[in-house]
Amino acid sequence: MSKYYTPKRRRNIFNPDEKKPFKLSRTKIDLFLECPRCFYIDRRLGVGRVPGFPFNLNSAVDTLLKKEFDYYRSNNQNHPLLEKHGIDARPASHRELNKWRENFTGIQYLHEPTNFIIFGAIDDLWINSKDEYIIVDYKSTSKNERITNVSLDWQIGYRRQMEIYQWLLRRNGYSVSNTGYFLYCNGQTNREMFNERLEFDITLIPYEGNDSWLEETVRKIHSCLISNNIPDANDGCDFCAYRSAVEDVLQKQVVRK
Repeated sequence: MSKYYTPKRRRNIFNPDEKKPFKLSRTKIDLFLECPRCFYIDRRLGVGRVPGFPFNLNSAVDTLLKKEFDYYRSNNQNHPLLEKHGIDARPASHRELNKWRENFTGIQYLHEPTNFIIFGAIDDLWINSKDEYIIVDYKSTSKNERITNVSLDWQIGYRRQMEIYQWLLRRNGYSVSNTGYFLYCNGQTNREMFNERLEFDITLIPYEGNDSWLEETVRKIHSCLISNNIPDANDGCDFCAYRSAVEDVLQKQVVRK
């Protein structure tokens, strides 16, 4: 068995009779919206999707960006990128920022109607002249075209991610700007050679979040988990299509024997 994957978990499984709050991450909310069946099999039955391997290069970019913004934060200076683009913001100092950045901890909120502890780890936090916090999310990729928006269908997870973070901060009593920013680092391949250096073009993409969908979604997740009926798969779920195809060919193989 791979050290990266446990086929049948014994932890982090929802029990309808449990009184202790159940932790629900930002990524699992997104999983529910992507496919309720996969979500149920994961959180209720304990069998999650096989994960992809982490992109260590992306993690390196993420770490270095945090160090860079923290440098200006600790020196009470604004980041040149914000000044260059004329953005009304500066890196925010908050005693909980390091905690809010930690995976499996992040910003947390107890949603009492469902007894869920909802959480998510942010990349960075800025603040504007109105003392509104601004959620910032780092993204890194390598594409030939310049990245100017996050409006494509496959980027809906990015948009929901931003809105969940905004919702979490608001539920913790903070004033939050509707405008968040994606800081996109695009690795360039049009250089003559590598020379032990990978260069990036950086784009700041504003996004107007709307978290009004989240409350109803959390309640739907609760209804899903307390049910003993496995939900139908989403039509576009490749994981469910794979499971169905495997089950079909295995059954045919048994019949032949």
